[in-house]
Formats: sequence, C-alpha cells, structure tokens
Amino acid sequence: MSLFGENISLIRKLNWQRMTNIIRVRRSFYRSKRTKHPVVQGFPISLTIEPTTACNLGCPECPSGLKQFTRPEGNIKPEFYQKIIDQVYMRTFYLNFYFQGEPYINPGFLDMVRYANNKKMYTATSTNAHFLNDKNARATVESGLDRLTISIDGTTQETYESYRKHGDLSKVIEGTKNIINWKKELKSRSPYVIFQFLVVQPNQHQIEEAKQLARELGVDEIRFKTAQVYDYQNGNPLIPTIEQYSRYKKQADGTYKLKNKMLNECWRMWSSCVITWDGKVVPCCFDKDAQHQLGDIQNTPLQEIWQNEAYNQFRKALLTNRQGIDICRNCTEGTKVWE
Repeated sequence: MSLFGENISLIRKLNWQRMTNIIRVRRSFYRSKRTKHPVVQGFPISLTIEPTTACNLGCPECPSGLKQFTRPEGNIKPEFYQKIIDQVYMRTFYLNFYFQGEPYINPGFLDMVRYANNKKMYTATSTNAHFLNDKNARATVESGLDRLTISIDGTTQETYESYRKHGDLSKVIEGTKNIINWKKELKSRSPYVIFQFLVVQPNQHQIEEAKQLARELGVDEIRFKTAQVYDYQNGNPLIPTIEQYSRYKKQADGTYKLKNKMLNECWRMWSSCVITWDGKVVPCCFDKDAQHQLGDIQNTPLQEIWQNEAYNQFRKALLTNRQGIDICRNCTEGTKVWE
C-alpha cells in the first residue's frame, strides 16, 4: 500500500459526527492559543490506550525495559477496554495501541484491535516484532489493524542489540516477512507496515543499509526517528553526530540543548490523550510514569475528565509557561525525520 492509499484508509474512517468534532477541536485550540486561556470544545480526535506495561527488551532510554516505573504493571482488561471504546468511538476515530510496553504481550491485544475495527476506528500500534510468528502475523492481518510500526534500529545483530537490549534481529526480520507474506496471501491492503529506525550514534552508520533492507523486505515505508535522551545536557554516547538525526544541538561551551523552540502551545492537549492500562488519564506519551494524572476513567467518564479543572489547569500552564512543565522540556513535537 502506498502512503496515499493509507491516507485514503484514514479518511474512510471519518463520518459527519467525527468531522464535526475535528472542526470543533481545531477551533477551540486556535482560540485558546490566541487568548492564552483554555477553551475546550469537542472530544479527543485520537486516543492512546496502553495494552500493557510489560516488555521483553531492556532498552537503555525506556522506563518499561529498565523496570523503572513507580506505577503498577499489568495488562488492560478486555471488559474495561470495551467500555472505553464504547464511550469514545462516535467522535474519536484514531486509536493508537501503544504507550509503554510491548502490545503483543497482552494476550487479548488483537481482540482489542478487532473490537475497534468493528467500530470503524483507525487502529495503529508499534512493536518490537519479536512475537510476530506465523500465527500472530496472520491474526494481525485478519484483525483489521490499519498501521503496524516495527522498530528495526540496526541491520546487524551487534548494532541492533547495542540499543535493543536482549533483542534478536533475526526475529524482527522473520516477523516482518510473516506480516508481508500474510498480507499477500489474504490479499489485504492492511496493515500499512512502517520500519522505524531510532537513530542513535551506535547505529547511524547503518541508515543506508536500513533503507536497502526495507526495500528488500517490501515494507511500505521506513522512517528515521530522533532519539529522546534523558541526560543530554553534558553529552551522551547515544546522541548522533549527524545533526539531522539529533534532537539536540551542541553549544559553544560543549553542553547540549534541545533544538526545538519551546512554544507555549501544544496541539496534543486539545486533540488527544493517553489512557494507561489501569484507567489513568494522562496528557500525552511523554508522561511515561503517569505523574500528571488528570482523572481515572474507571470512575469518571472521559467526557467529564476531558473538561475538568485539572485538565484545564494543565492546559493553562502550557499556554503560559510550557518550559515549567517537566514532561515538556524534552518534547519531540516536529522532530521526526521522514525520508
């Protein structure tokens, strides 16, 4: 499937109610930017739901892989998940099954995809591909999943595992082949398969090789993503030396700063939110340990949480002093590199 074809698939998920919601959300966002006061109309256009916090890898910049969460680990329960979807599907049309953890570890993950697909929601996930055996690959294609992002991060085992600790590149390649084969076998246009290459200094020399591997395997697209590094101010061996692929810029005194200009605005706070496996609502995917909990969907409908005082106070802080919000200081809005 081409990128154009994927965009058509996305557009087909829209109906009058969802389109009206998008218009209301965009209108309220621009009004909030202008007035510096949060105006909230509509409902989240997109939603991130966390299938699990568990992961089979131990990546050095990931709190899930490093087991550094202060919040409890677990899998979202099927009945609870369905209640969330039933609340949102009339207006929310984009559903991302990924926050922390490896989605396929949750045994009910593909049932979750099917449920959302039956509600005509656009579904996407990101995986390390270690669980894409022949059976799971077929089930993935049959589930109706619209987009599958596969983390590749290296073209040799040595380079791959320098970041993807405990990972096996041969499983990633095998899993990718399984997905591509079942798409052909079942004559399915979905999922749209993206290779995501997280560029760090140890793998930056394999960027061209990654492009070639993507062509050979027949994935739909390859994307190169800049890496978030927690301790970057004094340099870090993960920061690429190719500035195009770095979130950070070296200054005259040898320290590093985030390249992005920190504007007092964020579209995500008006268009989307994140729900953890146990129902906590947090502002975005940068709140990995759910420190900024704005509500609990187990006790309160999302519509009420979306417009509550805590959420609007967070939006107000962002509109007036985004630099003062810890999870915003290393934000990557606009730092993906597409080729």
